[in-house]
Amino acid sequence: MIGAVLGPGTVIDEGEAMSDAQVKFVLTERELPTHWINLMADLPGDAPPPLHPGTRNPAGPDDLAPLFPMALILQEVSAESEIEIPDRVRDVYRLWRPTPLYRARRLERELDTPAHIYYKYEGVSPAGSHKPNTAVAQAYENAEAGIRKLTTETGAGQWGSSLAFACRLFGLDCEVWMVGSSYDQKPYRRSMMETWGATVHRSPSELTESGRSQREHPTGSLGIAISEAVEVAAQNPDTNYSLGSVLNHVLLHQTVIGQEALAQMAMAGEEPDVVVACVGGGSNFGGLTIPFIRRVFRDGARTRFVAAEPAACPTLTRGVYAYDYGDTVGLTPLMPMYTLGHGFVPPPVHAGGLRYHGDSPLICGLVRAGVVEARAYRQNDTFEAAVRFARTEGIIPAPEPAHAIRAVIDEALEAREAGEARVILFGLCGHGNFDLSAYDAYLAGKLEDPEFSEDDFQAALANLPEAPALS
Repeated sequence: MIGAVLGPGTVIDEGEAMSDAQVKFVLTERELPTHWINLMADLPGDAPPPLHPGTRNPAGPDDLAPLFPMALILQEVSAESEIEIPDRVRDVYRLWRPTPLYRARRLERELDTPAHIYYKYEGVSPAGSHKPNTAVAQAYENAEAGIRKLTTETGAGQWGSSLAFACRLFGLDCEVWMVGSSYDQKPYRRSMMETWGATVHRSPSELTESGRSQREHPTGSLGIAISEAVEVAAQNPDTNYSLGSVLNHVLLHQTVIGQEALAQMAMAGEEPDVVVACVGGGSNFGGLTIPFIRRVFRDGARTRFVAAEPAACPTLTRGVYAYDYGDTVGLTPLMPMYTLGHGFVPPPVHAGGLRYHGDSPLICGLVRAGVVEARAYRQNDTFEAAVRFARTEGIIPAPEPAHAIRAVIDEALEAREAGEARVILFGLCGHGNFDLSAYDAYLAGKLEDPEFSEDDFQAALANLPEAPALS
């Protein structure tokens, strides 16, 4: 027997590896989705509205106009169940979409589980993550509206690099405030943004009043970086702000992921019992799960949904459900969401894209309704799962989806103990090729497990804005 050793305890027989068992499920460009799915049309009851930060009245389209083009604002408030994808956006999507679905057969063997594990891989995009799905749509609509420049924040750099890429395609300037800890940890993400023509600042910076007011938090946070980007956009009439997560129109654009996954699971002849994805602001989680959740509402499907987040920034598992600002300084509308408090600065975990004090109001509503289950994981546990995945499936995951992989392994081991042939689908939203310093620390036994600070949490909750209570 000729074997290939991929990791401790994993020996793959060459004959077995060359069997007829299908691993990859691929759609053609003709099968690229033509519409985005808007789950707001299927939600029972009326969702609580965002509130104007000054008046505390419901924020309408005119209140959002200083930051966003009207086309995106109309998507944000739309009650239509589907919204057509513009042809020019679909033309760009074809550069990497449809993305592949994989059956993780090697991981299944490693775990000795009867579970069937599938993953939807978004790391094939030019920026290496799911983020271009909305970056392209937002850059297109801003260019159509005559905007010259977009400002934004970025955590680990996936969103900033995606918007830099999209702005280059549509002739827009791009200015990015990158969370300080990630700016230091991931210099090559910064290089990507600059290669596509973006200007990148470490946040908090000295360039804005928002940044200067946060000097005591040198590691930064997504909330601080949002404040800086919003401040600059609001002061310049030819500049708009672009957000990579949280808002309805962002999750809307990401639903191409779940629509493709539905078709690919049908190709595989299986239905997922559970769908798993990491969650920070909600765009990756919503993009994969919304088409499946719509089937729960419309058809009575019994699928479970698991949102995996960091134990050091446990928004959905420890946060309070209340109105809060989307940024640290208090420039954005107040949103109904689970929050750790807009003043909470998460410890500098390597999953920079998950270091956010709040979450998508849509996803928060689903968690509150019991449709979605949230779980929190410590950093070393997620990297243990990521290395196990890399040594079997070959792809090195980004630290963010490593949280989903941890949840998937737990699900697969539970299936083994129960003797269940559980079907698990998860989102591998990006590769970790720019996160190797974190893997170095883990492999050397030097990766820390930052603690969630109860004192900082309570201090931030004490400063929640006055707003109507959420029932």
